[in-house]
Amino acid sequence: MTTEPTATRVVVSFPDELSAWGRDQLTTDHFVTYLRRVHEDAAPGDEWEEFLDVGCCGDALTLTLRVEELDPADATHVGEGTAVEFVEREGSVHGGWCVQSADGPVSSTGKQR
Repeated sequence: MTTEPTATRVVVSFPDELSAWGRDQLTTDHFVTYLRRVHEDAAPGDEWEEFLDVGCCGDALTLTLRVEELDPADATHVGEGTAVEFVEREGSVHGGWCVQSADGPVSSTGKQR
């Protein structure tokens, strides 16, 4: 059991080029639970290299998540009860979509090729 202060909330940013489909995958209960389990310690500025499944038609979509904030500010531990909030930041996404067909998911910002 950790003695570090546990965050009640962690704000994590993702690249704004992530498609609407990718955003749906990012915010699923199972992905949020995964983040809590593998990133027990966090601080503003930490970057987490993660991947999202693109289904049977391609490889993994890799993106960098960045810890923007923890509440309370002195918290360093992410626990089972920590709320995970996602916000956009400027950035690109690579992989995954490159192997999808032209009819596949597209960037919600229109910037991704």
